Amino acid sequence: MSTLLESYAAGRWFRAADEGEPLLDAATGEEVARISSRGLDVAAMVRYAKETGGPAVRSLTFHERAALLKELAKHLLERKEELYALSVRTGATSRDTAIDVDGGIGTLFSYSSKGVRELPNDTVYLDGGLERLGKGGTFAGQHIYTSRPGVAVQINAFNFPVWGMLEKLAPAFLAGLPTIVKPASQTAYLAERAVRLIIDSGILPEGSLQLLAGSAGGLLDELTVQDSVAFTGSAHTAGILRRHPNVLDGGVVLGVEADSLNCSILGPDVRADDPEFDLFIKGVVTEMTVKAGQKCTAIRRVLVPSSMAAQVEEALAARLAKVTVGDPRNPDVRMGALAGLAQREEVRKAVEALRASADVVFGDPAGGPLLDGDATRGAFMTPLVLRARPGATEPHDVEPFGPVSTVLTYDGLDEAVALAARGRGSLVASVATHDPEVARSVVLGLAPWHGRVLVLDRDDAKESTGHGSPLPTLVHGGPGRAGGGEELGGIRGVLHHMQRTAVQASPDLLTAVTGRWTTGAARRESDVHPFRKSLAELRIGDTIASEPRTVTPADIEHFAEFTGDTFYAHTDPEAAARNPLFGGIVAHGYLVVSLAAGLFVDPAPGPVLANFGVDSLRFLTPVKAGDSIAVTLTVKQITPRRSADYGEVRWDAVVTNQEGQPVATYDVLTLVAKTWDGDRS
Repeated sequence: MSTLLESYAAGRWFRAADEGEPLLDAATGEEVARISSRGLDVAAMVRYAKETGGPAVRSLTFHERAALLKELAKHLLERKEELYALSVRTGATSRDTAIDVDGGIGTLFSYSSKGVRELPNDTVYLDGGLERLGKGGTFAGQHIYTSRPGVAVQINAFNFPVWGMLEKLAPAFLAGLPTIVKPASQTAYLAERAVRLIIDSGILPEGSLQLLAGSAGGLLDELTVQDSVAFTGSAHTAGILRRHPNVLDGGVVLGVEADSLNCSILGPDVRADDPEFDLFIKGVVTEMTVKAGQKCTAIRRVLVPSSMAAQVEEALAARLAKVTVGDPRNPDVRMGALAGLAQREEVRKAVEALRASADVVFGDPAGGPLLDGDATRGAFMTPLVLRARPGATEPHDVEPFGPVSTVLTYDGLDEAVALAARGRGSLVASVATHDPEVARSVVLGLAPWHGRVLVLDRDDAKESTGHGSPLPTLVHGGPGRAGGGEELGGIRGVLHHMQRTAVQASPDLLTAVTGRWTTGAARRESDVHPFRKSLAELRIGDTIASEPRTVTPADIEHFAEFTGDTFYAHTDPEAAARNPLFGGIVAHGYLVVSLAAGLFVDPAPGPVLANFGVDSLRFLTPVKAGDSIAVTLTVKQITPRRSADYGEVRWDAVVTNQEGQPVATYDVLTLVAKTWDGDRS
C-alpha cells in the first residue's frame, strides 16, 4: 500500500487510523498515495488557528508579513524540483507544472512586493482621506481596515494544487489571517508536499497554516462570524456551501469561484492575414491544451463572425493536429492527461450534451492517437472542436472541463456581446481586434458579465500573459455563474479579508488610533529642526513653522524666464487682469512650492537623505506679486524599511499667505536615516 497522506493540524502531523482511499497517477493509473481524514479533530484545528496562529500573525506589521512571504517564496523556489517531480503524476506537462508551481511562487513574490510598497509598516490600513465632520475641525472621521480575529478556510480544486493554495494564502496572510487548506483529493499529494516544505521551513508563525487532507466534514460547523471560506470548484458544491447554516445565518463569509463558460471573440475587423487572426487561433489552442483544458479560465466558447467561421475552424484544426497527447513524462508530449478517469468521463458526458446542438469539426470524442501512454489506464483525451448550430443553447449551459471548445457565429457586435452574456457570468473573456471602436464597444458590453477582459492585438501580443492567466495584481473572479467572488486583485485581495470601520474622533485621538498625523491634531515644535532628527528620534507631530518670505515681481519674472513657463497669467499684466480667477499677475504654483522648500529645508548634511516625491499637491489661493508666504511642515507618518538603514517620512505641508489663508497643501516624501551620528548643531 502506498503512503497515507497526513494532515497538519494543531501543530502536528496527523495520520488517519484507516487505510484511506487510493489516489491514482493520471497517466498510468498507478497508485500514488492514499487519503483519509477519519478521526481528525477539525474543531481543534479551528481553535488552534484562532488561539495560536491568529495572534502570531496579527502581531506582525504588514511589512513583516510581506517579508515572510518573500522568504517563503525563495524557500519554495529553491525546492521546486520536488514539486515538479510529483506534479507529473497529476497528468501535468512541464509547461502545466510551471503555471502551477512557478505561478504560485510568483504570487507570493508579488504580494510581498505590493505589501511593502502599498501598505504601511503597521497593522492598520487607512482607507481614503479624512472626513471633516464639524465646522470647527475638532470632530473628524477616518475609515480604517483592521485584521479580523478569525480563520481563512480555502477549499481548492484539483487542477492547481500549488497555485490554488498559494494565491489564497498570500493575501490572507498579509491581511493577518491564519489559513486552513483543504485541497481536492485527486491531487492532494502535491498540495501536501508543498505544505510540508512550508512547515518544515519554520518561516511562517506556528498555527498560521494548517492542512486538511481528506473529507472536510464538519469544518463549516466550527466557523463563526469572523471566519471566511474561499471555495474553488463546481457550482453544485458551491450551492451546498451557500446553504450551510453558518453561511446563511452565522456570518461566515463565502467566496466562490465556480463554473465559467469563458469566451474569446474574433473582432469583425480581423481577416485571415491579419496578425490578430493568428493571435486569436494561438490563444484558443493554448487554452484548450494547457492543463488539458482543465482551467477555470479556459476558452469554452469561440465567437467568430459568420463569414470567418470556416477559416477559423480550418486554422484551429491545423494547429491542434500538431498537438501531441500522451504521458507527460515524455518531453515530446505537449498535452498530458486529465486528472483521472472519472474526470474524463465527466468531460465525455459534457461533450455528448453539447452534441445535441453542435457538430464535431475536429477530433474524435471516443479518443485519438497518443504519442505515449496507455489509453485504457491513463485519463487521456484528444482536443475537440465543435460547431454550434443556429439557436444552440447547450454551449451556454454546459461546461466541458477539458480540451473542448465550441465555435459559435455572430452577425454584428451586439449579437456577439449577447452571446457572451448568455454564459450568465464568467471569469474572463478576450477579444482579438485592432479597431479601437470595436475594442471599446466589446469591452463595455462584456464588462458587466466578466471579471476580466483581455483585448489582444499586434501591439500588446509580445507582453500579453494570455487569456487564461490570472495575475496577482488583478482581480480573479467573476459575476453570476462564475461565483460572484474575487480572489487576487492586488491589495484589494488583502482588504477583502479585513474589516473596514469608520472611526469618529477628535484629531488628536484619530492620530493615536491610526498612527498618522491628522489635520487639526497637536503639533510639537522644538529647538531642533526636524531635518536634524534621525528616524529613531522623529515623532508624529514634530513641526517646523517657517518665517515668511515675500514673493516679488522679480521672482516671478525670473522663474518664467528660467523655466520657460511664460503662461500669460505670470507674464502679461493686461491679459492676467482679464482672467476672472486671478485679476492680475500671479506666481507660478511651482514657484510657490519651490520657495516653500527653501523656507523649510535645512541645507547641511544630516539624516534626511533624499526627497523622493510629493503627493496630493493642490493650489488653493493665487499668490500675487507682493504677497508673503510661510510654510508649516509636520511629520505625518513614519515608515521604517526593514531591509535598509533608512525609512520613509511623510510630511504634511501647508503654505499660507500673509492673511493666514492656505495657498497650497501637499505631502512631502523623504528618506531619513534610522540613526545619525553627525553634528546636529
